[in-house]
Amino acid sequence: MTAAIPTLSGTGIGLRQPHYREVFERLPALAFLEVHSENFFLDGGASMRALERARAAYPISLHGVGLSLGSADRLADEHLAKLKRMVDRVEPVLVSEHLCWGGVGGVHFNDLLPLPHTRETLVLLADRVDRVQATLKRRLLVENLSAYVAFRESDMTETAFLAELARRTGCGLLLDINNLYVNAVNFGFDPVECLDELDAATIGEIHLAGHTVVDDCLIDTHGALVCDPVWSLYEEACRRFGPKRTLIEWDTDLPALDVLLSEAAQASAVAQRVRDQEPAHG
Repeated sequence: MTAAIPTLSGTGIGLRQPHYREVFERLPALAFLEVHSENFFLDGGASMRALERARAAYPISLHGVGLSLGSADRLADEHLAKLKRMVDRVEPVLVSEHLCWGGVGGVHFNDLLPLPHTRETLVLLADRVDRVQATLKRRLLVENLSAYVAFRESDMTETAFLAELARRTGCGLLLDINNLYVNAVNFGFDPVECLDELDAATIGEIHLAGHTVVDDCLIDTHGALVCDPVWSLYEEACRRFGPKRTLIEWDTDLPALDVLLSEAAQASAVAQRVRDQEPAHG
């Protein structure tokens, strides 16, 4: 069967090209770095050399955006084969993908699109996740999605859907706290109640990010500081699930590296505060 999720905790950042040189020169104290898998599918070149340099200094988490697990199309064998080659080469500590679809009829939409949370969809996703894990020979983490439309057909929450997917397949979960908060505001539900539906043992990584407030909703832009309500929700998740690898995710309007490191330090401080509040056992 697939390997268990590593239990190590700590905070990391996404490794982005504008920060390559500074990260390699400074080697900041981080638990891991995360990269988008598809950016490194070429067998060689400057990008792969940079990733290999990063891998020599840090554990690497591979985060996929293009596998389209929920598409009505058949699972893309070529894409999965490229991911397999990369996993074998990099030996990442974690591999993750989104609970979404992103193409149909051979057309790729360059977006992460939501799914109806139904039993029928669950059967499809379970089959796809089983195939990916069998190919990679390791456990896959599946991430909850930010969304701006909901399906009338859904008969369970996204977190309950993910919990059942993990139960059926043995996959792990990447809990994106910002996505959960964005959806809670946009659709009017209590995100803390959703945490009740998750099993701590299945959560292998947590994402924290910023969003943008517009007139009638929140947009998950990954281009701002983590806001106070998301920090509060993260602290609640730490209380419930214990320390987990946590990523500061920032993809647009990249700030100076020190801004990311400051956010990472705040995440570490929250996790440590929760640890300090735990009752002593004797």
